[in-house]
Amino acid sequence: MNQNSQHPLDRPGAKIEIPVRDLTVSACTVPTDSPEADGTLTWEKTTIVIVEVKAGDKQGMGFTYAGTPVAVFIRDILADLVRGQDAMAIPGIWDAMLRKVRNHGLPGVAAMAVSAVDVALWDLKARLLELPLVSLLGAVRDGIPVYGSGGFTSYTVKQLQEQLDGWTEKGISRVKMKIGTHPGQDMDRVRAAREAIGPDNDLFVDANGAYTRKQALMFAEAFAGLGVKWFEEPVSSNDLQGLRLLRDRAPAVMDITAGEYGYDLWYFQRMLDAQAVDVLMVDGSRCGGITGFMKAAALVEAYQLPLSAHTAPSIHAHVCCAASPAVHVEYFHDHVR
Repeated sequence: MNQNSQHPLDRPGAKIEIPVRDLTVSACTVPTDSPEADGTLTWEKTTIVIVEVKAGDKQGMGFTYAGTPVAVFIRDILADLVRGQDAMAIPGIWDAMLRKVRNHGLPGVAAMAVSAVDVALWDLKARLLELPLVSLLGAVRDGIPVYGSGGFTSYTVKQLQEQLDGWTEKGISRVKMKIGTHPGQDMDRVRAAREAIGPDNDLFVDANGAYTRKQALMFAEAFAGLGVKWFEEPVSSNDLQGLRLLRDRAPAVMDITAGEYGYDLWYFQRMLDAQAVDVLMVDGSRCGGITGFMKAAALVEAYQLPLSAHTAPSIHAHVCCAASPAVHVEYFHDHVR
């Protein structure tokens, strides 16, 4: 398009075709502000892979959080496929990308590559149509709650309390902390977190799959006494029977949650069929972008369960306002930075 061209919305009934004229990708590694750890991993940096797509006189941006191999995959496998495609026809491009990555295996690098490109395409389409992304998707609500997320096991108790209390002081009434690195310290740390945020704010915990089933059952009972309402990945997400056991036997006030490592609909369907979670977590930067997220949201809605968005709040704020089963977005410390 150029400055003299008619806006697409001013041509009702006309087929709109605007070819993608370029796609570029870059990767940037950002040090964390201090060493970070959860129940199964430690890290000191985060790599963001950024995709920029152009069509007409507009540019869209998408991203995922992964290593540089994702950027190489986009450049070598997906970029030429996307160039020249109709920027208005995102589902067609999405299907073509999935066919393209068939022999590479979708879960992991390929899915995150598709996700970054898909997010960029949706951003581009919204800009071409001069609409907020949430309006393009179709809003079902005006806003979506967030929960503050960090509370890494590498933090001192003082750091933990200051971060969680800082979020509640800003009006964020739900906060999440990591557990599982040193199980013997977890009760004291959760107790310190509760003292910091007071009795009226919701406390979530995330073990990142660090506990055994027996440990998780024991901690679920103990955490409930401190008002913990959300127990994320008490056991490995691959242990669907273990998650189901926790869901059946955890206190009724506590949601058992997982799903952040889902790269495709089949992963989510297996988890839902197993009745493994009270709330399914979905990450648009991993599961096929906004297109994949909305497909997962429809699946969750069919199972009559709530959905929570994992990390990447600047993507998920829009998409969760358009996804009926969404209940909140993770305001993750690293990704906010």
